[in-house]
Amino acid sequence: MIKTIIFDLDDTLLWDEKSVKDAFEQTCQIASERYDVDPVRLEKAVRENAARIYAMYPTYEFTKMIGINPFEGLWGEFPDQGGEFPALKKIVTDYRKDAWTAGLKDMGIDDEAFGYELGDAFPRERRKTAALYNDTIQLLDALKGEYELLLLTNGSPALQNIKLELTPELVDYFKHIVISGDFGKGKPDQSIFEHALELIGSDKNEVLMVGDNLNTDILGANQTGIPSVWINRKNSKPNEVKATYEIRNLMELIPLLDKLN
Repeated sequence: MIKTIIFDLDDTLLWDEKSVKDAFEQTCQIASERYDVDPVRLEKAVRENAARIYAMYPTYEFTKMIGINPFEGLWGEFPDQGGEFPALKKIVTDYRKDAWTAGLKDMGIDDEAFGYELGDAFPRERRKTAALYNDTIQLLDALKGEYELLLLTNGSPALQNIKLELTPELVDYFKHIVISGDFGKGKPDQSIFEHALELIGSDKNEVLMVGDNLNTDILGANQTGIPSVWINRKNSKPNEVKATYEIRNLMELIPLLDKLN
């Protein structure tokens, strides 16, 4: 009997990929108006340089453990305390400037001051875009009152809370919200899943973990003994991590629960 459902946030309920894409498009459009640069090529260049530069910082292993990707580093906020967050907070301004400046250089444009402007513009644009999937609220409405719901998300507490502030309709559905940056370790570490189980007080066989990422959501649930549901919207091929169940959209969770119960 399933009593509790644990949900991932980014690209499970919240369409973070689209929001990041929208912010890149708007910021690259600013650059194309200044220099007549191809915004599509610039976006690709900035993404590549951001990932490269991000991996060079001494904070990289910490961000991997907590689950903060390079594009969140381009716009997120980070707390003054806890782990390596203070160090991360100190480097983000230069990181954003350097990622955009390097992207411009790949386009043949050497303008560090403009790189700084774009590094400052991207966070503003990202805060304008917060998209839920079309079936997110429909599903949560169907589950409300029938199941205990917990949100388990990787990331900086400040950053993830900004996302929730931009989508305030999500928060009231969840009895607990666990953010890896608060806990100290991120998915797939088994300890954060065990922490979630302690909060809800349910046996792991009474719980489902629903997420889009095989290497964090599904792997962590599997290692903890929690049945997992992989939401595979893109019809991707699975890797060596195997989910207990697979769905193509959120509403397919309803018949699955009916079957399990």
